[in-house]
Parts: sequence; structure tokens; C-alpha cells
Amino acid sequence: MKALIIGAGIGGMSAALALRACGYQTEVFESVKQIKSVGAAISIWPNGVKCLNALGLREEIKALAGNMAWMAYHDFATGNVLTRFSLSPLVERVGEYPSPVARAELQQMLINHYAAEDIRFGKRAIRVEQHSDGVRVSFDDGSQACGDFLIAADGTHSVIRDYVRGKPTERRYAGYVNWNGLVTIDKSVAPDDQWTTFVGEGKRVSLMPVGGNRFYFFFDVPLAKGLAEDRSSLKQDLRRYFSGWAEPVRKLIELIDPQTTNRVEIHDIEPFMEFVKGRVALLGDAAHSTTPDIGQGGCTAMEDAIVLASTLSSHSLGIEDALLRYQNRRNERAKDLILKARKRCDLTHARDPQLTADWYLELRSETGERVLEGMCQTIEGGPLG
Repeated sequence: MKALIIGAGIGGMSAALALRACGYQTEVFESVKQIKSVGAAISIWPNGVKCLNALGLREEIKALAGNMAWMAYHDFATGNVLTRFSLSPLVERVGEYPSPVARAELQQMLINHYAAEDIRFGKRAIRVEQHSDGVRVSFDDGSQACGDFLIAADGTHSVIRDYVRGKPTERRYAGYVNWNGLVTIDKSVAPDDQWTTFVGEGKRVSLMPVGGNRFYFFFDVPLAKGLAEDRSSLKQDLRRYFSGWAEPVRKLIELIDPQTTNRVEIHDIEPFMEFVKGRVALLGDAAHSTTPDIGQGGCTAMEDAIVLASTLSSHSLGIEDALLRYQNRRNERAKDLILKARKRCDLTHARDPQLTADWYLELRSETGERVLEGMCQTIEGGPLG
């Protein structure tokens, strides 16, 4: 039984590894000629870590991850701590550590585990056809590939999604711009074992420790879409947007390298339920593109991979039946996470200024229980508990 997998990102490679472990033959096709990761790092929460563990990558992910033992919010202007609490209760309840990692290193780990030479690069899918016992995908270089079923893990700009859904799918601008990158850890900016976030004015500055003595940082600013800003003005733009913010934020701006800092206009896609058409299934961002506000985008794609493989390997009524069962196990979960992220996005970025002001006040009395409870519920909703 042969699976064609379109996309060699986190979701596609997780699916390839999970399917291969269940005895399926796999072929992976990637549109770019060389992998270039989008985004500097990723917060892999315990539901995602458990998926990687199940793929046999327990030790590898530990080696890449930063030690994120604490979580803290700071006032934007004074830098004073609003709340700080240990993540140990979360770890004890869900049975695994959060693991922030550099995205490029995670992706390379997945590719190496699969075998890079088995991935067909420079293959952009343009058309999918299927019949009673197989699928055929055509690529823009004129080549084709055939298999028993196809997994479309080709990202938020998926070209196969419209085929599955039978109609175009619009991306929705979430209302803010995110700058992200990696910088050497500087303890005068933030502790090296803590997720540190400065909040105020509907904006956010956050730092997470990743492996290699580095912080993953990001800046969020509510802005109009399509502003003419690029690397040449990056520091100037950030100095303007964060004028009057606390010294650690101003120092971070001076530490970053504009050439390795990404500027991204954040979008999501309205949740939809149809992930499958016959022998073709969507996975990852192709199926459920979300904002990064609860850090579950990559984790959800890994969950998809685990559920896909387990469903296909444990049911015997045929490929189409198993793929529909995969869809029905994943679409409500994906919808819930998209809407949770959207709600957090709106609160963080002051879509309703009064609600955001109230949240800032609540943080001053937060002891961790409410925040951790929400995180645990999200994590425990995953397929591995």
C-alpha cells in the first residue's frame, strides 16, 4: 500500500514517518528545491512532544529543546512582573515537558529520520486525479506519481485543498504583524529557563529558550495589512512601535539581526469540516490553518499524523472508509484549536480594548492556576492524552 505525501514540512514528514512505521510505502514530494523553514522556532507543547516520542524521536527532541520551567508576564512600561509561576504542575498533570525548539532543526531532524534522499524536491503539485483503486498527482515539471492514496500536507496555501473542498478557501487576516527570530541568550533581557512575555497597548514581546543557548523571540503589533516594511527598516520600525517600553524590550531590539528576523502578517482560515475526498486527505495547515497565539499549529499537524496512521492501520473497510474516520476524529479538534487561538489573538491584540485592559489587571492577581488549567485542557484533548 503506497501513500503519496505532498509537502515535507512538519506535518508531511510526521505523516511519512508515522505511515512508514505502520508498514506503508511512502513517497514525499516537496515543491521547493531546498528546504527553507518559515518561522524561527516553534513551541512544541506536551501533546506535540508525545507525538514525536511515538515516532521514536524522544531523545532527539530533548537534545534540541530549551528548558522552559517558568512562565511570566511583565508590564510593558515598567518591566515589573505581573505574574510568574512554575510549569511543573502542567508537566506533572499531562506527563511531558514543553519543548521549544528552532524550527529548522526540528524539520531537519524529521527529514534525517526519514532519509533526505527519499524526498523528491522541486515537485510542485498542480493536479490530482483519483479512481476506484488509486490516485495520480501531476507536477509542474510534467512528471506524475501514482499511489493508493494521497496526503496533502502542502501548507496554508495548499493547492490541493480546493480540490478536496470543491471550492476556494480564503485566508483571513488576523489583524497583527509578527516579527520573530533567534538571538543568543542574554539574562539581562530575560531568564534562560522561562517563557517571558511583556504585554501592553495591545502588543506583545515574548522570549522562549531553545537549544544552543538561544532565545526564540517575537514581537506582535496590531497593524493594517500590506504596509511597505522590510528588513531595511526593521529595527527602526520596532523602535517606533515599542517606544516607551521597558529596557529589556529596547535591548532586545538592538540585539536582533534584521537579516535573520522574519516579518509575517498573521492569518488563519475559517474552520471547515471536510478534510477528505475519496482517497485524498488534508493534513496540517492545509486542513486547519491557525494563528500562533496558543502555539498549537505544529502540534496539531503532528496529532493529525499520529491519528492518520493509527486509523489506517487499525481499520479494514478500505482506504476511503479509514480516511473518513481520520477526518471525523480530527475536524472538531482542529476547529476547537483554531477558535481558541482566535479568541486569544483578539484578547492579546486588543480587538476589544476594554477586555484587554481587564486582562492586564487580571494578570496582576494570576497565580498560575487559570492559565495552566487552560493549557492542560488543550494538551489533554490530543490523541495521546
